[in-house]
Amino acid sequence: MRALVFVHGYLGGSAQWAGQAEAFSASARVITPDLPGYGLNNALPAPDEIGAFADYVLEQVRAVGVDRFDLVGHSMGGMIVQEMVARAPQRVERLVLYGTGPVGLLPGRFETIDESKRRLEADGLEATGRRISATWFVEREQAENYPVCAELAAMASRQAGLAGLSAMEKWSGEKALAEIASPTLVLWGDCDRTYLWSQPYQLWQGIEGARLAVIPGCAHAVHLEKPALFNAMLADFLELGR
Repeated sequence: MRALVFVHGYLGGSAQWAGQAEAFSASARVITPDLPGYGLNNALPAPDEIGAFADYVLEQVRAVGVDRFDLVGHSMGGMIVQEMVARAPQRVERLVLYGTGPVGLLPGRFETIDESKRRLEADGLEATGRRISATWFVEREQAENYPVCAELAAMASRQAGLAGLSAMEKWSGEKALAEIASPTLVLWGDCDRTYLWSQPYQLWQGIEGARLAVIPGCAHAVHLEKPALFNAMLADFLELGR
C-alpha cells in the first residue's frame, strides 16, 4: 500500500488531518506526525530551523518502516516538505504544496512575523494562537471547524510558538524550486490571509510541470473549510482510489 504523509504547519497538529486520514486510509497508509513542540509532541523542544523540522519528519517516517511516500505540506509544513524533498528527493513520489510558499518572511501576511512575536510575548500563546487561527477561515471564529485549529494552537508550547516564527523568518526555498523533480500540485485558497497570491504563484511557476488548484471562497484552512473538495483534489492528483 502506498504511504501518504501529511505535515502540519505553525500552531497545528496531527488532529487537524482527521478527515483526510478517514478519507484516504482505505487506499493509502496515512502518516500524520506531530512536529516537536506542537500537538501531542508539545513537550518536546521545537527547533528554530525549517531544516531541522524536515530532518525530524524524515526520521519519523523512516522509523515506521516507510521509505517512499507521497507528501502533503500545509503552511509552515509546506516549507518543511520543500526541505524534505531537497534532502531526500528519491523518497518523495508526489508532492502537494498547500497554502504555502517559498518565502519564509511571508510578504503581505495579515501581520508581520515580528508583530506575531510581540503579541505572543505580550498576550501569551493561547490567546495568540486563537487569534491567529481565526485568520485561517473566511468566517473567522464563526467557522464550523475553527475550534479544531484554536484548540490545537493552544496545545503548542510558548517555546514552539516563538521558535516556529524564527524558523520561518530566516528560511527561503526560492533557489531550490528548480531542483524539485517530484510531480507537484500547488493548492491555495483564494482568500488566504497568510500566503498571498505571489507565494503560490512563485511555486507554480518555479517548479517545472507543477499543477495549480485555486479553491474559491476559502482562506488558509481549505481542508477544514471545504474538505470534500480538498480531498477530491488530492485524490485526483495522487491517483488514490483508482
